[in-house]
Amino acid sequence: MARRRLQGLERVLGVNALFSTAYGNVGSSIYYALGLVASFALGLTPVVFVIAGVIFFLTASTYAEATAMYPEAGGSSSFARRAFNEFWSFFAAWGQMLNYTITISISAFFVPHYIGSLFWEPLRHAPGDIIGGIVCVALLAALNVFGAKETAGLNITLAVVDFATQLLLVGLGLVLIFSPETLIDNVQWGVAPTWSNFIVAIPVAMIAYTGIETISNMAEEAKDETRSIPKAINRVVIAVFAIYALLPAVALSALPVSCEGGECKTLLGLPEDQGGFAGDPVLGIVEHMDLGPLQHAGEVYVGLLAATILFLATNAGIIGVSRLTYSMGIHRQMPDRLRQLHPRFRTPWVGIIVFSVLACLAMIPGQAAFLGNLYAFGAMLSFTIAHAAVVRLRLKHPDARRPYRGPFNLRWRGRDLPLFAIVGGICTGLAWVVVTVLYLDVAITGLSWLAIGVVVFVVFRRRQGLDLTTTTRVAVPKPVIDHEAEYESVLVAFDEREYVSDVLRTAIKLAARRHRGIHVLVTITVPPTSPISAAMPEQELAAQALIEQAKVEGGRRVTGHWEKVRPGQAGRRIVDEAKEIQARAIVMPLPVRAGGGSIFGRTLETVLAERPCRVIIESGRGRRREATRRAATEEVV
Repeated sequence: MARRRLQGLERVLGVNALFSTAYGNVGSSIYYALGLVASFALGLTPVVFVIAGVIFFLTASTYAEATAMYPEAGGSSSFARRAFNEFWSFFAAWGQMLNYTITISISAFFVPHYIGSLFWEPLRHAPGDIIGGIVCVALLAALNVFGAKETAGLNITLAVVDFATQLLLVGLGLVLIFSPETLIDNVQWGVAPTWSNFIVAIPVAMIAYTGIETISNMAEEAKDETRSIPKAINRVVIAVFAIYALLPAVALSALPVSCEGGECKTLLGLPEDQGGFAGDPVLGIVEHMDLGPLQHAGEVYVGLLAATILFLATNAGIIGVSRLTYSMGIHRQMPDRLRQLHPRFRTPWVGIIVFSVLACLAMIPGQAAFLGNLYAFGAMLSFTIAHAAVVRLRLKHPDARRPYRGPFNLRWRGRDLPLFAIVGGICTGLAWVVVTVLYLDVAITGLSWLAIGVVVFVVFRRRQGLDLTTTTRVAVPKPVIDHEAEYESVLVAFDEREYVSDVLRTAIKLAARRHRGIHVLVTITVPPTSPISAAMPEQELAAQALIEQAKVEGGRRVTGHWEKVRPGQAGRRIVDEAKEIQARAIVMPLPVRAGGGSIFGRTLETVLAERPCRVIIESGRGRRREATRRAATEEVV
């Protein structure tokens, strides 16, 4: 007997996949954060990044403990729901929504700067950079509404290439241009930078370290989540800290601070129209390295890589918006219209369009510093709530199982206090206050965003007859499925779109010879813009109807269930299912091209490449009798 895994969330992401995806998001921010921070911190930019890195370490410890404890999507919103109530969960989620919206805006805004440095100068200045950024957002929003597949393998590859490139830049910089004397001369305490600018630079530098929410939001798709999530977070902390502690020092050696007429500045923080590299700081570093005959090639390579990474970061922000919108709608935190899935493309298209438009509007003033400060406003708020939630959970549920515990704990009056969360919460809270107090435009915009969200939340909950604190999920009916364990069996794999009778008949013949059961697995593809747990009633009912049809045709020995998968993961799910039920054979239909010819698809190629048993591929053309069936199938041993 073999236990069958019942329908549920697909956990396929290991430590390396989680790390690569998170680093792809976190690592992208250095391409614009370096210039923003340098415009404030000048010669103390390396020190600011180190201080922000320490705060990031404390914050990452908070996310590791809470996510391992509750491995579900939502990040600080999920933590607040468990620790406090639904109102604070909404408040954290609305702060996250601001983060995602500004991520879309600021990432897209800097794409034209890197492209313009290489090919067309007008893209480096207004209005070229604004128009180019809006075009990027519009293109990606359209692709996500239509449900374009996210290529996980490409994202991971680019994240690895990005990390390797940044390591290479650090190594070359330390050899070719690093100068401790220059770094010392860059600093004039209290003057360059002023103390107020130095303090402001710290929360702005946190832009470079945010993205830790990424791992938390993938918790429901992580394998061995109680171990893989903390490990992935720790790897991100080490990798990011190593790069961000050294690259700014290299940058300030290449582009030192100069003072004229009582005014100090560095080209690293000056806009392009003043001859600086605030819009493309990493490219500025490369331009000031003496790479000899490789100089031009190096500049083109770094510029294109930076633009590509920022383009993907923009897309990640749109995907984050769509998933968070859906999650908030499921928990009755915002009107259902925003989370509504498109009837054809199965994506939360209203939410994607609304928040993409808001991102474009934020881009129109063309003020990168404003976007950076506004991002810090939302990020520091979310981080502070996450820290407070972990402290509250330690007090509220002291005996709860915690697969991972953050470092630096204090036993006081019989209570186990998480010092990392307490100190981290104080730091992020103060950083939020600093940004809010010192920048009136940020305070007005950020507080207005929060006020509008709270009003919508209160009005919506009242109209639904709900209070403001009780967690209420949208009831999504699920079809009835067999909960019995099946025998060692023949596995039949379909997707929800088509039932091929010949496939089941082939399985029946195989099972008859071996007196085994038949298990039908139907995969439902969930677009990247929707959570893996998104309700898809039409597809779920179609999948269940397909299973029932198989039971009618195959009799009592046929069992079945459906599972939701990401684009490109159906083959892996089929292989894993075959291993779990110890299947002797997998029977699948051969994909049929719309023009009439049959070709192998990605799912089938994955199954053939990683098959744990015999694979039977049925053409589904209604062949008769055993001899004809052999001619219509391919058997791979």
